[in-house]
Amino acid sequence: MSKNASRPFPVPRTKSRRASPAAAVPTVFVTPGEPAGIGPDLILALARRRLGAQLVVVADPEFLRQRARALRLRVDFQPYQADQPVRTLSNSLQFLAVPLAAPARAGKLDPRNAAYVLNCLRLAVRACQQGTAAAMVTGPVHKGVIADAGFRFSGHTEFLAELTGTAQPVMLLIAGGLRVALATTHLPLRSVADAITARSLRATLQVLAADLQRRFGIKRPRILVAGLNPHAGEQGHLGREDIDIIAPVVRRLRRSGLRVEGPLPADTLFTPPYLSRADAVLAMYHDQGLPVLKHQGFGRAVNVTLGLPIVRTSVDHGTALDLAGTGKADPGSLALAIETAVQMAGRRRG
Repeated sequence: MSKNASRPFPVPRTKSRRASPAAAVPTVFVTPGEPAGIGPDLILALARRRLGAQLVVVADPEFLRQRARALRLRVDFQPYQADQPVRTLSNSLQFLAVPLAAPARAGKLDPRNAAYVLNCLRLAVRACQQGTAAAMVTGPVHKGVIADAGFRFSGHTEFLAELTGTAQPVMLLIAGGLRVALATTHLPLRSVADAITARSLRATLQVLAADLQRRFGIKRPRILVAGLNPHAGEQGHLGREDIDIIAPVVRRLRRSGLRVEGPLPADTLFTPPYLSRADAVLAMYHDQGLPVLKHQGFGRAVNVTLGLPIVRTSVDHGTALDLAGTGKADPGSLALAIETAVQMAGRRRG
């Protein structure tokens, strides 16, 4: 993952503690993401809310205290102990300490803290794998500054897949009743067509269908598949991928019993007549599907990684460096991400 992959960064150890299946309130580990961004602000703003979960923030506690003072928020910070119940006092946050590498300032990126961001993620994943946490929720990261620090990092989805040994992660965003998954994630547009193969597309649709059942309780999910090219290729006149790759995969999966339909023209797919008969849409690339979803519910949407052996959700927005430390950031998406993680974890236990 990094140019120094043979020398992994140290990760603090926690005791393994299986979450009780009878616990009414699950423990959720939250990572603030980029310390110069709004992630820490959002978590601090949620300290006074009841979200149906026992939150443990994986972060540098002194940094959180400094940001809380800057925001004029009174928050009581308590160290998390794996062998003790997580407390849910008003205006209180429990933390699992991971030290910053360098002082963090709101709005000012520093590549020295890239390893800190990744270590927080590693620790939250480990807690989920050990059963200490029922789910993890992530704040926004800044891919550019992580890359500047020398890490190969294209996003949470790919990084978490590598940590968990997941062959086919699937990025899904949810806003209201609309669910949009992606066949490819963070790729340059000129690389998208080459990345869409029959094998990868089939695996993505199978993961999407299985996790709509497993994580969302939809017995027989209906999935609409967008075409890659304008007008889904216009019978091959605007590209062959829809005819040669997407359509055959859809036919084979339909014969196997999955309720999939496509390829459909993306410019008409996101209209009520189509969406009324769908539980999810599979878009071929990032900016084909997500602008529609974010127009419908930006700030009220949730990012979910399907295919993982753990539950992970995230906010639907970036680091918003210009808002960091101002108190103007809206924690709505983070609150929804936590609520969604709680619901998914409940189905997993059931």
